[in-house]
Amino acid sequence: MGSITLRTITKKFGQRQVLHDINMTVQDGEFVVVVGPSGCGKSTLLRIVAGLESPSSGDLEFDGRVVTRVPPHERNIGMVFQNYALYPHMSVFDNLAFGMTARRTSRDVIQQRISEVAALLEIGSLLKSKPGALSGGQRQRVAVGRALVRSPYAFLMDEPLSNLDALLRERMRVELRRLHDQVRIPTLYVTHDQTEAMTMADRIVVMRDGRILQAGTPEEVYSQPNSVFVAQFLGSPPMNLVRVARRPDACVVLEGSEGIAAAVPDWIRRSPSSAWWLGFRPERIERSHNGSSGLDMTASIRTIETLGARYHVHANWGGFPITWVTQDVSGLMPGSPVSLTVSWDHIHWFDRNSEQRVTESADFSFPLEAGGVR
Repeated sequence: MGSITLRTITKKFGQRQVLHDINMTVQDGEFVVVVGPSGCGKSTLLRIVAGLESPSSGDLEFDGRVVTRVPPHERNIGMVFQNYALYPHMSVFDNLAFGMTARRTSRDVIQQRISEVAALLEIGSLLKSKPGALSGGQRQRVAVGRALVRSPYAFLMDEPLSNLDALLRERMRVELRRLHDQVRIPTLYVTHDQTEAMTMADRIVVMRDGRILQAGTPEEVYSQPNSVFVAQFLGSPPMNLVRVARRPDACVVLEGSEGIAAAVPDWIRRSPSSAWWLGFRPERIERSHNGSSGLDMTASIRTIETLGARYHVHANWGGFPITWVTQDVSGLMPGSPVSLTVSWDHIHWFDRNSEQRVTESADFSFPLEAGGVR
């Protein structure tokens, strides 16, 4: 196997630029998920790797070999589409064999390879069936099998689970990841579903407006989002964000309220910023207790959602909506106040001008520039 490397890839359709200087690598055996909202350029990026689109500039490399101008059929890519693209008049066997038959592979090799892939995907009993007789999950396995049977250099997957219902989608996430762990083929997977990204990826690449905003392991990107967008895009419910501003006595004041103030850690006082987004994950909130050393708040409960083993408590704090995830709602009801706290270790600070993360280790010698990291 090998790696996939994109070097300063750009793409324009007429005057509209959809990809801006994309630099990323999928290492040998790695499962990389590209995630972002609709229209961010992630599917265009995938099509460039497949050879279905040509970049306007930049280079694509497979294991160090430049393949930017190599036609799609010579790239040996296994691609799984959103709609599976199976031939309805052919049996599952013939769908799996189609690519090898077109390349005049011997019948014995075809039979052996399909038997191996069918056993791996547990679809051996379906080989004589037509796609119309299969469930969504079975069709999805056949689509993966058709890509895998070719022994591809890499897998490209374009939202392959989006047509499945929620329960089947969850099961197929596990199956696809299990398959990857067995075959260890470098995989580039595109989705707008942040749950798929968090549960399946070795690394996540977050895109917006044709640019990569952040890349890292799911834990890194979730726990250390480098911008307001990433903080709210990953996480369900998303991160709570409230507007705060500096006060001369080393406190911050919650904007839009009657001046709810809190003492802040020493390091934030060195920041050149005077206004921030203050963020905290819903699951990091706890009921406050005597001696708590975090950010304390008294919120008014609006609604309580029951989700089996946990509850989503929606409340207002100083005019800002916040969500709290808890397993215990005893004594709580809509309209009642609740005292909450978040440890300062779990508070995220984002400069309001740049919307970039501000950290304790930041160099405050120079101010942040609006629109990006300085």
